[in-house]
Amino acid sequence: MKTQAAPKIGKALFEWNLPTLGICYGMQLISFLKQGKLESGKAREYGFCEVQVLENSGLFQGFRRGEKLPVWMSHGDSVGEVPDGGKVTAESEKCVVAFEYQNLHAIQFHPEVAHTPIGTQVLSNFLFKVAKLESNWKMENFLETHRRQILERIGNSQVVGGVSGGVDSTVLAVFLGKVLGKRFHPILVDNGLLRKNEAKEVFEFLKKQGVNLKVIDASQIFLSKLKGITDPEKKRKIIGKTFIEIFERECKKIKDAKFLAQGTLYPDVIESVSVKGPSHTIKTHHNVGGLPKEMKLKLIEPFRELFKDEVRALGRELGIPEEVLGRHPFPGPGLAVRILGTITPERLKLLRQADAIFIEELHDKKLYREIWQAFAVLLPVQTVGVMGDARTYESVVSLRAVTSRDGMTADWYDFEKSALGRIANRIINEVPGINRVVYDVSSKPPATIEWE
Repeated sequence: MKTQAAPKIGKALFEWNLPTLGICYGMQLISFLKQGKLESGKAREYGFCEVQVLENSGLFQGFRRGEKLPVWMSHGDSVGEVPDGGKVTAESEKCVVAFEYQNLHAIQFHPEVAHTPIGTQVLSNFLFKVAKLESNWKMENFLETHRRQILERIGNSQVVGGVSGGVDSTVLAVFLGKVLGKRFHPILVDNGLLRKNEAKEVFEFLKKQGVNLKVIDASQIFLSKLKGITDPEKKRKIIGKTFIEIFERECKKIKDAKFLAQGTLYPDVIESVSVKGPSHTIKTHHNVGGLPKEMKLKLIEPFRELFKDEVRALGRELGIPEEVLGRHPFPGPGLAVRILGTITPERLKLLRQADAIFIEELHDKKLYREIWQAFAVLLPVQTVGVMGDARTYESVVSLRAVTSRDGMTADWYDFEKSALGRIANRIINEVPGINRVVYDVSSKPPATIEWE
């Protein structure tokens, strides 16, 4: 294991003698700094794993010794031996899963994700039984705190808001509309990469909320700049740069516009920003890592420390209806990262039609709310098919549907065969140019939810 280049923390943290929780890499770091032994590549575990409780103390209060618990793992390295004087409290078939050392508690699995069903209790044990904290934070506290912070920061300036049609930017628009009133100028750039009828639907909803949304049709600009581009990171950066250029152009029309508000979430930050050391950027979100350095607007990102379920809770506090809050996540670069390969008007049309049928069927079968995110992906391949007496050579669409809570981990949704068959049948019959439909059964990790 190459520990010299690995990110570290100061040992002074341990001198404070405060209850400390290390998760995944945090567990390995605690062990390393306290002279435990680490192993590299010997106990790789990704996705679902079963662990056994050895001690029902600390993080495992309320569980039984010997009890086996389902958790979500994502690690290649592991703790071989805990620090001298430490106590192993849980293990899997492959490695040490949890240990206690003085006031330090460490776990290899991820308790913060939906696919660790006992995670909430583990975190609750640490916060309220180990650290003796009190549960007194409420979402309305968030609203009031950020309202004051935003007003203090912007002074008399005007704020431009980026609206994409997704839940995050919609909640942001309603929130800032209430906080800033006419000083908030939301803009939806129709980049030609939105879902079917998206711009119209978002405009009508925000109008009912008293938010005056400006829609700019810039589809030709985006599509011309994306012509021939196949690399997903290049797509994201082009879209991000063009997005900002258009916003700056629009801001010149607004006196004293100095800030750009975006609905960036914490998972966007985690997946976009590489820290010092050997960690990797998974993908660049256009509203996080793809902003040009010379951007003149200052960013306001009130939701930067929130997860998707928290944004939805915030939306409920604001009175936004469930049919809007329940919309599946949509990537900032839009359909550009759901079309693998080159982007053309023809391929966009194919994907929009297939995606619309998929979502329509989920609503019809009352499955939409069971699924965290569902969408179609147009693949850069064509396959042979037979329709009637004719041979076809047409496009392939992959369907993706996952269950999750915050997007940090996800598992594929297990459709009934008849439902999946009907969706595929409708797409092939109703979308000329598609003759094959496949279904993605990859979890996150190791795959991401989006394909690009």
